[in-house]
Formats: sequence, structure tokens, C-alpha cells
Amino acid sequence: MKEDKRILSRAVEATLIPQGTLMELDEGENVMITHRLGGNFTIMTENGMFRIKGSDADAIGEEVVITKKNEDSTHQGPPEMDAIWTVLKKVFDPEIPVNIVDLGLVYSLEVKEQNKYYIIEMQMTLTAPGCGMGPAIAEDAKNHLETIPGVKEGKVSIVWDPPWDQGMITEEGKMILGLI
Repeated sequence: MKEDKRILSRAVEATLIPQGTLMELDEGENVMITHRLGGNFTIMTENGMFRIKGSDADAIGEEVVITKKNEDSTHQGPPEMDAIWTVLKKVFDPEIPVNIVDLGLVYSLEVKEQNKYYIIEMQMTLTAPGCGMGPAIAEDAKNHLETIPGVKEGKVSIVWDPPWDQGMITEEGKMILGLI
């Protein structure tokens, strides 16, 4: 992998991986981008690994990525399941270069109608119960679900039953990870 070193052009809020602790990285700090996944960035500093939201990409000299909530009032009918799966494939665990769908982390999706709009309730898990990044990954999933036409709200719950294991990874995910 080619090194992609940068200097922060401004202070930025970042999430410490894997603890999930929010921290502020200082302007002028040296960083190396290791992943550009799902609109967010995983970086390394001399103090550890961090996730920077796409909305703060300018701090590392990248194009700002903003996931906008859908406001299409002309949409008729429930959201297409293909659209739901497509947006969820844009959500990543910042430590693993495979989306949450291909990792087998999405356990259930339920579309419920509410006043001509729809709510998507999703249950997902994480690769490890102690992963502090769960809330950040769930927030990404929620934000992506809310970009789908007709969807008013995404509700994402983290569950632990059944426990996740590598057998839940799709063939595509296993190929990316070099497991097959």
C-alpha cells in the first residue's frame, strides 16, 4: 500500500479506533490515510488509529463528503430493497476494508409505513462485543438509510444474538479479506 501522508490543515474531531472515544486532533499534526471507505477516512497518527467523518475531509486535503437526508416528497410507495442494500454497502467498520453487508453484520431489515413515509428498522451486530466503534457504525448506517427516497427515518439497533463469526462473511467479503 502506498503511503498517503498529510498534515492536518485545521483541528478536527476524530474517533479513536477501536475504543470509539471522540478526541480532537490538532492542526499541523502528521497523519497517514489508510482507508477511504463509505465517505469516511481512517488515519494513523503517532498516537493511534482514528476515523474522520467525510464532513471533515477538508482537514486532510480531501473532498468533503456529506450524506444528506432524503427530502423527496414526490416518492410514492415503500423504498426498494435493492436501494436499501446498496446504501448499506457504503457503510464500513473503519478497521476492516469490507462493508457491513458483506461482513454479515446486518441481521434484519424491516420497512414500516408511517403517514405516507417509511421507517427502516435495522438490527446489526459487530465483529467483536467490545468494539467501541459500534455507535459510529450504527450512526453511519442510519444516515445512509435516511438518504433513500421515501424513508423518513432509519432506526439501527446493535444486537449480539446470534454471535457473529467469520462464516457470516459473504464470498465477496472473503475475497477482499483474502480468506478464499
